[in-house]
Amino acid sequence: MASVGIKDVAARAGVSVATVSRVLNAHASVSPAARARVLDAVEALGYRPNTLARSLRTDQTRTLGLVISDVLNPYFTELARSVEEEARTLGYSIIFGNADERPEIQDHHIRTLLDRRIDGLLVSPTDGGSPLVLDAARAGTPMVFVDRWIAGVDVPVVRADGSAAVRDLVAHLHGLGHRRLAIIAGPATTTTGSERVAAFRDALAEYGLDLPDAYVGQGDFQAASGRRATERFLDLPTPPDVVFAADNLMALGALDALRARGLRVPDDIALAAFDDIPWFVHTDPPVTAIAQPTGELGRAAVRALTDRIEGRTPRSVTLPARLVVRRSCGEAAAPGSRTGEAGRSNP
Repeated sequence: MASVGIKDVAARAGVSVATVSRVLNAHASVSPAARARVLDAVEALGYRPNTLARSLRTDQTRTLGLVISDVLNPYFTELARSVEEEARTLGYSIIFGNADERPEIQDHHIRTLLDRRIDGLLVSPTDGGSPLVLDAARAGTPMVFVDRWIAGVDVPVVRADGSAAVRDLVAHLHGLGHRRLAIIAGPATTTTGSERVAAFRDALAEYGLDLPDAYVGQGDFQAASGRRATERFLDLPTPPDVVFAADNLMALGALDALRARGLRVPDDIALAAFDDIPWFVHTDPPVTAIAQPTGELGRAAVRALTDRIEGRTPRSVTLPARLVVRRSCGEAAAPGSRTGEAGRSNP
């Protein structure tokens, strides 16, 4: 079916294209009768204004949009805070949208932000992105991917590289005597989900260890999936020695599952996490985790986007993650150790 355009609306309503445009943009100069005919035509034809085209403009609102994957995830909460602080420093305001790890909600926010005439868009794509994200990028909307990205899309990416930190974690676990290591993975459709599993598998191979399918739990970066995956691990004939959750919320779900079974960490099973959060230092025991430089990522993303908006050449930025050793994998606390660090990025 051919798409409906503004000319089709004008023809059905018996008015000019300019009149349709004025109605859609809420101008007061249109008579009530003409406005009614236009709105009836819009409804009858199912016409949707091209928000992507309208976002391509030369005037600025000094407003940026930020669509994050899950505002309940402390990592994204901290990321949003650093984005807002840097934007304010540079003279921009931020409008936030929470995708809740659902592509349709992500698209709703992106469509709304483009309608609000933002100057640029920061997106952490959920579930591999969506046609609207791709269309916005291809239409020339100033955009930066942060944390996650979509392969093959020519948009600057600001992210952390956790591969070295994952190798450090596996080396640490191997040194503690662990040999059966399992991972709760994020969605394979997200770059962070697939990348962390690949890094874990490669690191295990360096020590001659396999990653059996039974030791890969499928999660969705939310706590309930971490609990379900961990319960499945515990029901195996040979449960793992270690559960490595590929984000902090899944780690909290894993911890709930272990406690519900009456298991002690790390005496009965070890636990480690990607995406360190301040809470991990207060759990019993404190959780060994991989920390991302969240504040630096947020600030770098804003700078890349404003470079694009203001006519400078933006660049992608990759920063290293780091391992923070605590006591959830059988480590012995010692004077001068890094046990207890919160893992937050320094400004």
